[in-house]
Amino acid sequence: MFMILISSSCNREERILKPALGSITEDDMKARISVLASDEFMGRAPATAGEEKTISYLEEQFRKTGLEPANGTSYFQEVPLIAITPDPSMKLVITGGKNRLDLNFADDFVGYTCQTGNDITIENSEIIFVGYGINAPEYGWNDYKGLDVRGKTVLMLVNDPGYATGDSTLFTGKAMTIYGRWTCKYEEAARQGAVAAIIIHETGAAAYPWDVVRNSWSGRQFHLAGNEISKSDLRLQSWITTESAKKLFESAGVDYNDITSSAAKRGFRPVKMKLKASAGWKNKVVYTKSVNVAALWPGSDRKDEYVIYTAHWDHFGVNPTIKGDSIFNGALDNATGTAALIEIAEAFVSLPEKQKRSVLFLAVTCEEHGLLGSMFYAENPLFPLNKTAAVINIDAVNIFGKTRDMTIVGYGNSRLDDYAESVLEKYNRYAIPDPEPEKGGYFRSDHLSFALAGVPSLYLSGGIDNIEFGKEWALAESEKWLIANYHKPGDNYEPDKWKFDGMIDDIKVYFEVGYDLSNTDTFPEWNPGTPYFSVRENMMK
Repeated sequence: MFMILISSSCNREERILKPALGSITEDDMKARISVLASDEFMGRAPATAGEEKTISYLEEQFRKTGLEPANGTSYFQEVPLIAITPDPSMKLVITGGKNRLDLNFADDFVGYTCQTGNDITIENSEIIFVGYGINAPEYGWNDYKGLDVRGKTVLMLVNDPGYATGDSTLFTGKAMTIYGRWTCKYEEAARQGAVAAIIIHETGAAAYPWDVVRNSWSGRQFHLAGNEISKSDLRLQSWITTESAKKLFESAGVDYNDITSSAAKRGFRPVKMKLKASAGWKNKVVYTKSVNVAALWPGSDRKDEYVIYTAHWDHFGVNPTIKGDSIFNGALDNATGTAALIEIAEAFVSLPEKQKRSVLFLAVTCEEHGLLGSMFYAENPLFPLNKTAAVINIDAVNIFGKTRDMTIVGYGNSRLDDYAESVLEKYNRYAIPDPEPEKGGYFRSDHLSFALAGVPSLYLSGGIDNIEFGKEWALAESEKWLIANYHKPGDNYEPDKWKFDGMIDDIKVYFEVGYDLSNTDTFPEWNPGTPYFSVRENMMK
């Protein structure tokens, strides 16, 4: 009798899911990606005509699918922004050493500010090398201990000490922590009272080449209105190339390799470089806005509880200084995820029986500028976070073919892993942790905004166990694509090169994980010991 009941239950689930899964098709994905990644959408930059086309398309697709507007009668949640464009003729001048260094914008350094003044000036600010620029009490590490950097320029390395040494007793070993992320380094420098913060770019430690830095931070930069750094004394947030850093250290008479190596060891003491930094430039400041696009598919008997799917719709727009193709179409990053969001919405609407919880489809803005859209939502939720069961984030969908696995970035953080593993097992697939945690992928996409706010968040990504070519091939192809196309005009829609069978497999997994979460009566939890556990615990009291 028990076996009969099990069989009956499985048949019922199959009957319910079949039309939904059948609605997720290659033709639909191709059609939607081709629109979102087209030149007509001009790279989907926030606060441009490209945004207007993008959000109108998303509103149309959600409305056509049958979803309700999530913000009253509107599909849009307005996100107030400050857009600040630095002067590309600016220079970073280093004096006081053996040689004067005049660093050129874009080629030698990039720099921007959150300050809204029209004229920004830094004059002869003392440079102090502060190692990794980290203050992390839980890891027993403070690069600023006993140091007063008010009015000074702090120079620091990217990533964190565990990456450099591979020592598992330092932070989390090779896996990057949130302290290794550039945003945290700037925020800490601001808290310490520095006027300028300079990060030394190294391709391995940053996880991307200098071209990504140049393309990401040399043009118009967006900030949330009233952000904390704008209220501080930090006037310059900057990256410099490894080559420029070595020249700077040489001018100071300091051995680059010795001092950067010692920075990863306990007991490191900051080094006063006996150099001065100066820069002056005019800001172009515009108060503007962008929007998150939010569409709701209400649940049945638990409609006041929510599962959220997120994907960022934005990319970098057009860079007229680039010769030839100057449109950053962002096909993989993240037209694929945005198209998948619509496809999953269509799958939910295709269910013959409604799920219990409501499902929110949230296409967020300004991910490429520091996760601003998702951060704004987490601070200004349309629906209570303590009623939000989970967030599932989709950022760049598999284009390399079928895999036996999928990656859970941040594996081990929450019980959401169980939901993903259960669905994967159903398809004779398996979950793996991030194979390259040193790249800090967990801290580079929109689920992080919700995690920091306490909401259990799942970042599922493509696998590496490629059925046709194997793991080494998959990792090599991913790295090759990153070097050639990531945050570059080369991220184009290439239907003749992409493989869609693995993409469709993965989207079905995204859908079923959310379906299961929308029908459970319990709230998933963070695993004890994660940084987000206590935040959620306090929220749910």
